Amino acid sequence: MTNRMWGGRFSSPPGEIMEEINVSIDFDRRLFAHDIAGSIAHAAMLAQCGIISRKDAGEIKRGLAQVQSEIADGAFTFSRALEDIHMNVEQRLREVIGDAAGRLHTGRSRNDQVATDFRLYIRECIDMLDGQLAALQTALADKAAAHAGTIMPGFTHLQSAQPVTFGHHCLAYVEMFARDRSRLADARRRMNESPLGAAALAGTSFAIDREATAKALGFAAPMRNSLDAVSDRDFVLETLAAGAIAALHISRLAEEIVYWMSAQFQFIQLSDQFTTGSSIMPQKRNPDAAELCRAKAGRVIGALNGLMLVMKGLPLAYSKDMQEDKQMTFDALDNLSLAIAAMAGMVKDLKANADQMREAAAKGFSTATDLADWLVRVLAMPFRDAHHVTGELVALAEAKGARLDELSLQEMRAVEPKITDDVFSVLSVEASVASRQSFGGTAPVNVEREAKRWLEILAAEKGNA
Repeated sequence: MTNRMWGGRFSSPPGEIMEEINVSIDFDRRLFAHDIAGSIAHAAMLAQCGIISRKDAGEIKRGLAQVQSEIADGAFTFSRALEDIHMNVEQRLREVIGDAAGRLHTGRSRNDQVATDFRLYIRECIDMLDGQLAALQTALADKAAAHAGTIMPGFTHLQSAQPVTFGHHCLAYVEMFARDRSRLADARRRMNESPLGAAALAGTSFAIDREATAKALGFAAPMRNSLDAVSDRDFVLETLAAGAIAALHISRLAEEIVYWMSAQFQFIQLSDQFTTGSSIMPQKRNPDAAELCRAKAGRVIGALNGLMLVMKGLPLAYSKDMQEDKQMTFDALDNLSLAIAAMAGMVKDLKANADQMREAAAKGFSTATDLADWLVRVLAMPFRDAHHVTGELVALAEAKGARLDELSLQEMRAVEPKITDDVFSVLSVEASVASRQSFGGTAPVNVEREAKRWLEILAAEKGNA
């Protein structure tokens, strides 16, 4: 038999392969609550405009509430023959309330219906991700406050560069995730317009009130062009783009956790909660949670690229290609959410090995820049000359197998006669980090102040939520 929802034009059912490639209920069923919310708002608007009776609208609302309860309770039987969540809900509604269910689809199409459902879903995901990222920021800011003075090596090219504090390093990621939240908020603001009532592509001849349905569903306004309303997936692309950058930041932090945990670094420890062992090497403690977070970025970035490739060649308005937008998006946002939660857990769980970090920070001539700065500041030497002198002193120390602060004053003066014993006041890693008090610098006083500021901001956000 043909599908009652659209089969009047057809005399036989679709072939088995056609049904298999066409069906989406296996994955779009997760939109059931959003679909029902849109239908309730649409029915109420139709009654308000006198397009259907208030009695029918009341029956539709009652029936949809029952359908939602059945799905939520796991008592609903989904039919693949009905293709998608929209038809499954409408067919069950007809079984519950009878012919009045047939009036629900007046003035709308599955095209604007799915666009509305998906916007509601993406908006909900953005709100969830924002809360998770805020929790991750809080974990990092807490760690920064606790380690404002814990010295570690700062790297460029993964080579020891200058001493920084572990707290300062944590706050760098707080800033990154703040930008991620800002991008998500921007995407949410731009996507918060309602496609409902655009119908298939051209609008409808019924005198509907799109402002009413937009307001009922929490949208700022209805979309202004019916063609754009049903064919746009920018809102998904923007969310995936923001999510991909957030996943990239998660991956960078995960990468650092992986090498910080290694025997070569030993900067941090993670407990049994976020590590696993080896099936053959009993000594191993593997940072698998961090490694999996690192890998999740590929799935999110892949979803963004995949949807861009789906959309790049589509003419206006709707094409069935756009059914492929959901699986990759669901997977990407699910995995991003999991990665954020796992990273927040690891940040809270990790213990910093302060002595090991400090010892590593003292290696690699990490206070060489402090020496060059001293030559500029005290001896009024041009920086390029100071850089050259410092390079000679580094070469001398390297040849002796010594640190810069282990060179004697006599050895230093052999390179630059004007150097005084005051130079040793800047050559310790403690002096180095303490001196970096410029705005945004790593000085412990800066880190304490900035960690406190962030914790106050995040607490206020949570209190206002």
